[in-house]
Amino acid sequence: MAVRKSAYFLSILLLLSGCKTAQQVHDPGYAQVSESVQQAAYTPAQATVNPVAADLQGAHSVEEYIQYALSQNPDIQAARKLVEANAHQVPVASSLQDPTLGMTFYPEQVQTASGPQEYALNVSQKFPARGKLNAQGELAESQTNQSRAHLAAVELDTIAKVKRAYYELYFIQQTIAVTEADKQLLVEIRDVANVRYKTGKVSQQDLLRAELEISNVENELIRLQQRLESGQAKLARLLHVSPQTKLLALDHIAPGSLPDDLNWLQQQAVASRPELHAQLAALEKDRQALNLARLAYKPDLTLGATWIDVGSTGVSPVANGNDSFLITAGINLPIYRKKLDSAVRSAEAKAVSTARSYDSLKDATQEEVADLFAQAKSQQDLMTLFREDILPKARQTLEVSSQAYNTGEVDFLQLVDNWRELLRFEVSYLRIEASLGQSLAELERVVGGVNPQALQPIPAAPEALENLPLPEEP
Repeated sequence: MAVRKSAYFLSILLLLSGCKTAQQVHDPGYAQVSESVQQAAYTPAQATVNPVAADLQGAHSVEEYIQYALSQNPDIQAARKLVEANAHQVPVASSLQDPTLGMTFYPEQVQTASGPQEYALNVSQKFPARGKLNAQGELAESQTNQSRAHLAAVELDTIAKVKRAYYELYFIQQTIAVTEADKQLLVEIRDVANVRYKTGKVSQQDLLRAELEISNVENELIRLQQRLESGQAKLARLLHVSPQTKLLALDHIAPGSLPDDLNWLQQQAVASRPELHAQLAALEKDRQALNLARLAYKPDLTLGATWIDVGSTGVSPVANGNDSFLITAGINLPIYRKKLDSAVRSAEAKAVSTARSYDSLKDATQEEVADLFAQAKSQQDLMTLFREDILPKARQTLEVSSQAYNTGEVDFLQLVDNWRELLRFEVSYLRIEASLGQSLAELERVVGGVNPQALQPIPAAPEALENLPLPEEP
């Protein structure tokens, strides 16, 4: 009787302890998310808006914005949690399933020679065939490696987006500054036209034309201010701060230099691009899935034990009340070969598909590197041309025509055209300078980062798929 009660209460205790453990929260981030979801229905609208980041307002370097984005960007945080979630699945996949504990009660007692059977307590455990647990763990580990590569890709993509938004802000800020400076030149031209008009040397048309050009410049400045605010909101989204945060770029930037060796860049991209690493991790995951499909031909073993409580009040003259203890063993029967064969063929096709997707992405990567390299190279050459030839000549042309206008040798329309040309060339130079920084940012993303040599090399190429060891046919 004592043994019977002990077994009964032990079973109840195990069940209750399992229910209690399932309610525990181990991740502080989940506790915060759960609380936010519960409060969402009655949280004031203003409390859900990101606050203005006072420490980020004003001009900052792109590196400061990048560091802030790496710690606060929601896409990066989501990718990090996905890595953590998949990593926790490795021990889950490589562990045995929970044993089964059961109790059997007899509504009507079963009479035996030893006495009546009152209830039975049974426990069983399934043991997968040799290699299955290891393959499941490797499959989960490959999924984790794929999510790690995805995290690296998200981080590099965020860095590139921050740089592109930053250089766009720089372009707009400098365009505003150049436009305001050229507006001052136009004001001086208008003053000269006003003096010449008062002395009767030119008609009022020159003065009115100057006023109209100034109004056009003011209209352009309003449009540029709107673009500045839009650019600030775009960068703020990447930093996960309020769009009203007045983010600004520095007055001087250094976009960086372009390596001369295109082949080296392409090799670094193939060896280091996170998206390619993710494809290789997916290929390894498919190989482990194929391994599991092959192992499905092997049966799993289930072992169990049953204890039967026997009473001592039996009708049999030899009833002694001795409890019964049984050992059970069983296997599943993998006899449906069509299902098993189809699973293997499906896994093989999936692995080959992933390998071909890797090849496609590798080709696209080399094409993208070549395109960005040519784009950045042309932008560097254009910057040199503008800086050393076009801009000095445009400034000299405006200066000469301004002096000639004072003496009546050049009409007002020619002077204004020269002013427009200078403004257009100055804005074009700024556009090329910012675009160079954006092109280099994209190139860094494609090759796997600023310092590709520091990244881990890829272990194997998918072309060697047929040479990789696979489990033997069952």
